[in-house]
Amino acid sequence: MKFLDQAKVYIESGHGGAGAVSFRREKFIEFGGPDGGNGGKGGDVWAECVDGLNTLIDYRYQQHFRAARGGHGMGRQRSGANAPDVVLKVPKGTQIFAEDNETLIADLTEVGQRVLLAKGGDGGFGNEHYKSSTNRAPRRADPGWPGEEKWIWLRLKLIADAGLVGLPNAGKSTFLSRVSRAKPKIADYPFTTLKPQLGVVKTNDREFVLADLPGLIEGAADGAGLGHRFLGHVERCAVILHLLDGTAEDPVANWKLIRKELKAYGAGLDKKPEIIGLNKIDALSEEEVKEKLTKLRRSAKRPVFALSGVSGAGVDEVVAKLYEVIAEARAAEKAEAENA
Repeated sequence: MKFLDQAKVYIESGHGGAGAVSFRREKFIEFGGPDGGNGGKGGDVWAECVDGLNTLIDYRYQQHFRAARGGHGMGRQRSGANAPDVVLKVPKGTQIFAEDNETLIADLTEVGQRVLLAKGGDGGFGNEHYKSSTNRAPRRADPGWPGEEKWIWLRLKLIADAGLVGLPNAGKSTFLSRVSRAKPKIADYPFTTLKPQLGVVKTNDREFVLADLPGLIEGAADGAGLGHRFLGHVERCAVILHLLDGTAEDPVANWKLIRKELKAYGAGLDKKPEIIGLNKIDALSEEEVKEKLTKLRRSAKRPVFALSGVSGAGVDEVVAKLYEVIAEARAAEKAEAENA
C-alpha cells in the first residue's frame, strides 16, 4: 500500500428537505385542516478515527464527499426522512485543517474519536406547523435549510514513540530492520527510503514503536529534499534517535546540520530528548571510532553511542536507552492525565 500523509478533500453536508403544503381531504370531512409534513434533515459529514489504517491513500482517489438531501415532507403529516451521514474514516494521528492549511479543526489521536465537520441543513416546516386559531388554512411551507460546503486538509502525523533521523544513507533502515520485524528497502545509495516506516521494537517483554523517516538534507525545513514533508511525524515522538554515518569524513558537521534543520522547523523538535548513535563502526578501525566519538561527545556535550546496524554491535544498548527515555515520558504523561 502506498503511503500518503496529506490530502485535500471537498465536503458538503446535505440540504434539508422542503416542507409540504397539503390539506386533509376525505369524504364527509368538509373542512379538513392543513396536514403538510416537515422536511427531513440533511446528512452530516463526520470524521472518525478508526483502527487498521496507517495512510490517507484512500483520499487520493476520492476527493469529494457529499451527504444526501433530507426527504421532502408529504401530506397526512408525514415528515421526510433524515438523510444518512457521511463518515470520513482516518487513521490514528490525523489532523484536520481548514482550507488555509493552518487553522486546526481537530486532532484525532485515539481510535473512536469523532468530529463533526459539516452539519446538515434542517428540514423546512410544512404548513401543518403554521396552523393557529386565527390562520386555519395556512399555505406557507419552508424550503429546507442549506448544508455547509468547504475544502479541508487531512494531515497524518504518525504516532510513534521514537523517531529515527539523520542524513541520507546513515543506516536508519538497516537499524530498523535489525531491531524490529519491519522490512524497509535497504540499498547503498541516498534516499532509499521514500516514505516513513514503522517498526515495533521489543526489549525485555516491553515494546515501543520506532519510525524511520526519509533522510534529511540541508534546507529540509524550508522544503528541500524529501525529509521536510515528514518532519511533522517527529512532533509526536518522545525521543529522537539521531544516527550518524561513521564512515563520513566529518560526523560532527553532519550532526550540526541536522540539529540546525530541526531547530529551523520549529514545533520544539530541537528540544526533544536526543540519543546520538555513531553508526557503521564495523567499517572503522578502533582508533577511528575512538577519535570520532571523542569529537562528537565534545561537540554535542552528551553521551554518544557506537553501534553497527549490520553486525548488531551496540544496538541493544541503544534500544535500552531509547526505552528508558520513552518510559519516563509515558510516566510523566500518565501523571499529567491523572492530575488533570
